[in-house]
Amino acid sequence: MWNKLEDTRAGLLGIYALTRAALSDNDSHWLYGDVRTGEFISPNRPDLKAIAGNKLNASYPTVDALSDWTRFYAIVNAANIFLERVGDVKAADKRYTENNMIVDVAQARFLRAFAYFYMVRIWGDVPFIITSHDGKFENKPRENQGKILVWAQQEMLTAATDLPFIYSGGDVQQPGNYYNEDRTRWGGALATKNTAYAVLAHLAAWQGNYTDVATYTKFVEDNYGKSGIGFQNTEDLTKSNGFFFNKNTSQMFGFNSDWGHIDGSGTGHIEELTLAEPVLNKKVPDIYMPKDTILKIFNQPNDERFSVDTLGLPRSERYFTNINGKYPIFSKIKVIQGGTTDPTFRYFTSALIFTRLEDIVLLRAEALAVLGDQNGAIGELINVMTRRGITTITINSGELIDLIFDERHRELLGEGQRWYDLVRYNKIKQNNPAFLNLINSQGIYWPVSRKLISQNNLLTQNPFWK
Repeated sequence: MWNKLEDTRAGLLGIYALTRAALSDNDSHWLYGDVRTGEFISPNRPDLKAIAGNKLNASYPTVDALSDWTRFYAIVNAANIFLERVGDVKAADKRYTENNMIVDVAQARFLRAFAYFYMVRIWGDVPFIITSHDGKFENKPRENQGKILVWAQQEMLTAATDLPFIYSGGDVQQPGNYYNEDRTRWGGALATKNTAYAVLAHLAAWQGNYTDVATYTKFVEDNYGKSGIGFQNTEDLTKSNGFFFNKNTSQMFGFNSDWGHIDGSGTGHIEELTLAEPVLNKKVPDIYMPKDTILKIFNQPNDERFSVDTLGLPRSERYFTNINGKYPIFSKIKVIQGGTTDPTFRYFTSALIFTRLEDIVLLRAEALAVLGDQNGAIGELINVMTRRGITTITINSGELIDLIFDERHRELLGEGQRWYDLVRYNKIKQNNPAFLNLINSQGIYWPVSRKLISQNNLLTQNPFWK
């Protein structure tokens, strides 16, 4: 290893693969982000009921696995090794150009920083390791999350400088075919300059630094077309062979399962949790959203995602089907095999999306509202809502923040964002004593796995879970 061009390609794509594995293992991205809020109910899985009830120290294999950060340090270690050894390939293989190495290094640094940002949102303070230690593992204590986020922000900014807008597409920072593949192979698969700034916006929002959020989201809004990114109409967002199918450039940062490469599985996709009859031949879904909750969230007339008429009958059922059944089915994401609608197969190929353009526009609306630019925030909010068929928008004084987060709730449902949105919302509003107590007592974080603490005597448990 680390002798030729093919080694750097394998090493780099390995970091991407480990990141996808970390987020999809045990459906963790959705259990962390969607199930923990308690809005989805599990009819028959006690482990999911424990997560929805914030009983995160319950003894279930799934809960234990989600408390263990080892899979994220696999990403970090792979990136550390790549960054330490990539120079060996440059010295040994004349085919490996300086430009190729710069772009590769930028991706490795970005993915490592993303892994730390993702961990900090889940556990708060985590051990900080940025060298491979030549195969020898040394116990580390938990490092202050503020320090890690400052480092992650700087790493992402540095990576953004060297990342191209598009691969194999004539970008000045990455000319020619990247690893001898054309742009169709890489579009939506690799981190771009827009990816970096989009994730930076999320990182800054988590810190409450809305000036930076406004800056980073503005960059994306000004440049998304250079990466082939676009807005999604409601039909394309929700059809089985639409936005979440395979990979496409509008997946600003995500991890695809490409049916054309026979890449998919029966687990590690949100469909495993949410789909059942009539979409899939499964009697009861692992999680469902009660009808009353759905109607409370989707309260806008003519909403193309989901809405009902004056008689309570569905007008649009793109996000939910079987609304009047015992278990309404969340069917926004339903990519079965090659985007078919055959209910007899439970082989899923949907992409796991961390962020997309609509998310960034709404994040900018949030930032502008907090910074006092009401008109700017309203413009961003309307930009998304009107694309979903909502043309009558009434905004009363003092309600703008609520409306923005309500729209984030509707638009990004099932994409792993809701829990983190609730944390930010309550930090802004400061009017929910119970949630503020959860924030102040560090109850918004997960407990650290008991197995990890037993292995490393330098680790301490999050105070809320002691």
